Amino acid sequence: MTFSPTNWLNHPLLKQQHKRLIKGGNWSIECLPTSAQSFFLASFIADFHSPTLVIAESIKKVNELAIGLECWGSPYIVFPEIEPVSMESLPDPLLMAERLRVAYSLLNFFSGAILTTELALEEPLPSPSLLQEKRFLIVPGKTTDRSALIERLVEAGYERVNTVDSRGQFAVRGSIVDFFSWDGLFPLRTEWEGNQVISLRQFHPITQRSFKPLEEAFLSLINAEDISKGKATLYDYLPKMTPTFWTKAVEVPMPDIDIHFESHFLLDAPKGDWFHQQRRWELFLSQLTQWIEKKWEIIIFVNNEGEESRLKEILSNQGIDIESIFFSKSPLLKGFSWPAAKLAILTDAEMFGRYQNQKICLRNQETNDALEKYLTGEISEQWKEGDYVVHLQHGICRFRGIKSMDGTNSEMIELEFDQKAKLYVPIDQAYLISRYIGGTKKQPKLDSLGGTRWLRAKSATEKAVSDLAERMLKINAEREVLEGFSFPKDDHWQREFEESFLYEETADQLKAIEETKRDMESKRPMDRLICGDVGFGKTEVAIRAIFKAVMGGKQAALLAPTTVLAKQHFNTLSERFADYPIRTALLCRLIKNSEEKEILAGLKNGSIDVVIGTHRLLSADVVFKDLGLIVIDEEQRFGVLQKEKWKETFRLIDVLSLSATPIPRTLYLALAGARDMSLIETPPPNRYPIETIVCAYDERIIRQAIERELNRGGQVYFLHNRIRTIEKVASRIKSLLPSVKIAIGHGRMKKSELEEVMESFVNGQIDVLLATSIIENGLDIPNANTIIIDRADLFGLADLYQLRGRVGRSNQKAYAYLLLPRDLFIQVDAKKRIKAMQEHSQLGVGFQIALRDLEIRGAGNLLGTSQSGHIASVGFELYCKLLKKAVQRLQGKEIDSLTDCKVSLDFLLPEPGGGRHALAFIPFTYMERREERLQAYRQLAEALSIGELEEIKKGWKDRFGAWPEPVENLFSITEIRLIGAAKGIERIESDQEKLKLMRHREYLFTAQGKFPRLIQSDTKTKIMQIKKWLEVF
Repeated sequence: MTFSPTNWLNHPLLKQQHKRLIKGGNWSIECLPTSAQSFFLASFIADFHSPTLVIAESIKKVNELAIGLECWGSPYIVFPEIEPVSMESLPDPLLMAERLRVAYSLLNFFSGAILTTELALEEPLPSPSLLQEKRFLIVPGKTTDRSALIERLVEAGYERVNTVDSRGQFAVRGSIVDFFSWDGLFPLRTEWEGNQVISLRQFHPITQRSFKPLEEAFLSLINAEDISKGKATLYDYLPKMTPTFWTKAVEVPMPDIDIHFESHFLLDAPKGDWFHQQRRWELFLSQLTQWIEKKWEIIIFVNNEGEESRLKEILSNQGIDIESIFFSKSPLLKGFSWPAAKLAILTDAEMFGRYQNQKICLRNQETNDALEKYLTGEISEQWKEGDYVVHLQHGICRFRGIKSMDGTNSEMIELEFDQKAKLYVPIDQAYLISRYIGGTKKQPKLDSLGGTRWLRAKSATEKAVSDLAERMLKINAEREVLEGFSFPKDDHWQREFEESFLYEETADQLKAIEETKRDMESKRPMDRLICGDVGFGKTEVAIRAIFKAVMGGKQAALLAPTTVLAKQHFNTLSERFADYPIRTALLCRLIKNSEEKEILAGLKNGSIDVVIGTHRLLSADVVFKDLGLIVIDEEQRFGVLQKEKWKETFRLIDVLSLSATPIPRTLYLALAGARDMSLIETPPPNRYPIETIVCAYDERIIRQAIERELNRGGQVYFLHNRIRTIEKVASRIKSLLPSVKIAIGHGRMKKSELEEVMESFVNGQIDVLLATSIIENGLDIPNANTIIIDRADLFGLADLYQLRGRVGRSNQKAYAYLLLPRDLFIQVDAKKRIKAMQEHSQLGVGFQIALRDLEIRGAGNLLGTSQSGHIASVGFELYCKLLKKAVQRLQGKEIDSLTDCKVSLDFLLPEPGGGRHALAFIPFTYMERREERLQAYRQLAEALSIGELEEIKKGWKDRFGAWPEPVENLFSITEIRLIGAAKGIERIESDQEKLKLMRHREYLFTAQGKFPRLIQSDTKTKIMQIKKWLEVF
């Protein structure tokens, strides 16, 4: 039956309680189980529709209450703490915005729960009158003084920038004005005609693309100073006699709620073990049957349809009348019973002892689409003066900026080669230039204009990539003739199992799953590599493959490099398979001898379906009855010879390898057809950016950072990369925080000791892990969301990027503290570096070059060290282009190239000043900044399809407004180039009335043996004529 909460929230016994509470005052609900607290609060709010203050003991408790209220469909808002993350820093803008939104909501008569803590209530807010006064309404169609609005933004402390990506910023581009209000979820884009707003829409700060039109919006002219100097608190926004509920005991005596709810003692089972504890299961079924016989109302909360379907199947098989049970698809973690009302609330998570540490995403509006587009390359990088770049024809040089040439209106890209030789490249030929990334810490040597080194380096690289492609294609061809096991198509259990996944899959995760299953259903043995960062969803791909293997009647093995990682995988698989008849085992040094013998026997006789283990799995005494799939996790941490030996051992068995070292998409595309690979580069939805704080070493900041994280129920990494002094650091932290549990981990410890420390941290038994950079890459610890890096100046940006990535793996806000010595902190160079790091604090946007360097390390792991030298000699982008061409040539495919089709139309000029000729360029009046125009020209030059061109046009119109005629002509040239390239035409040029098309170095003529003719007419007509002629050929 479908569940509706209304009847229960309006139960007469609850209404009796409500009458005691409506007059206001303070009430304690400490005596109620957490899920019952949410239920009771939801019932109170449903009855009286008034603001209700709920004061919890921690942010963690606030989140638990929010999950419960979400499940009961009750309105709530969270009023967070805003304590600065360091002594010098301003409050977190995101938290500041959330607090302002709560204040505005109360001014607009919000009715529901306000969830908060005592600390949050003590922190200041601007007065209600000031908040009202400094609020500006924007409505499309309404006349507004545009100049006056911009002046008010400046007066309010808004910073004028080129690109708006943070709160408190605004930008003006022609008819477009962007701004990010202090209390906004997203920045706003307004398009103007004179003093009238003609369009109002939200846009994403990463992609800069609009995604939602608005009928009206408020702009807050409050700033950080108004907030920090505010004298008001949240109580000034609440009505007098607001009912207040406390979830913990406080010193002031207050009455308890006089109502009795009970926890389910039968359901307090170990994680992942419930289903197989037969006695406990029988007791539960007996209790459930009694409740049904006594006419109790039973509500079971499940996460999704997959869980509901499977649970109904299990209960029906046990003789339970499921028609007498209500089911609700909501993520409640724990249930309760209410004997007086004959109500039992159960959860799937409790019944099967799983998701004990589940972190449910709550109403986080920060969308993930933009980040996905960013990571898949839709947003181009901007070059800075002095960056190393590669000119396709002349080699490695430095970018020196964009210059206007004397006596002309044309813009040129200035490049500097060896001996300070200069080359000026027209800006519309930006496609000839790419950023140089060599994957090494050494600075590259500049090439000489007209020199031979570049030609030799290119030639050597072309030969190397050709040999590599040939070798990989040969291995692929040899596998084609082998015949392995063809797994059946998905059955209803597979679909049900996949539907029970708690989270929303990303697009590239779904693609990887489909590619893996397609390989398994083929007769050819699978050898697929899944690449992606930790926490991006590789494990779920493996889990679904393992489930498919077991459903196909085969055994599966998962090989991990360390005991800690193997144990984490065992826990995950046990949770996911908890309500299916799949027997899972762990084989590693933690297992007792007697248990190991049972596991070995079970693998041999087939009673164990799935085994997870370390290298122990590869021992001679491990014999499978019918192994069908082996998953190798963290494959980059095993040796090449070791992996080749396994491939030979498991030649006819499907192999799925997982790698946490990211590789570039360009390499992935270059290897298409030569290596079976899937790339997962999109983080899960609702990931907050990691806030990066760079500051001088200060023990007050260290204490504050650790306390802040522990107070919200989290854990902390403290990275100190010197073993000699690590014990002293541990003593200092212990003296600062005597009650904190600290453990040390470094590379000179015995492997077993280090693994015990790491496992204790994974299990939440340690508050602070003080370690060197040995912090294990493969572990996914969502509860660790603060990292403190001592002497951050000793690490490269790429290393800092990787270390910082240990946190921020859940929907909790994460913090990375980069500590520098005080004397270094005040140096000019250090300040520049600090600024760069702080600018690069956003998820996905920051550390762009550092991430590329990491990816190229991944490329080296994949391709071998010999290829790394060639990458360094020509730069990574050109290396990938050459590799892609080599693979396509050996596969007999047509080689595609961005520059193969050249377009030269004599009736269109690429710069102003051409008399009566039409123009095709980007005027500075449309894009004011040269860097933006350079990026725009590169976008057009790199477009590979009409679809991509249309996306570029949408993006420009959104960001810069309607384009002028020269830009429309530029789009037309790009469209002609794309149509011509698709037809294999190498050159398209107009010469007065003649249209000259060249294919295979020969001109194309009409049936009469003449060049196609262009009728003298306006520009648009000529362009249409060229497109029609291209259709003919």
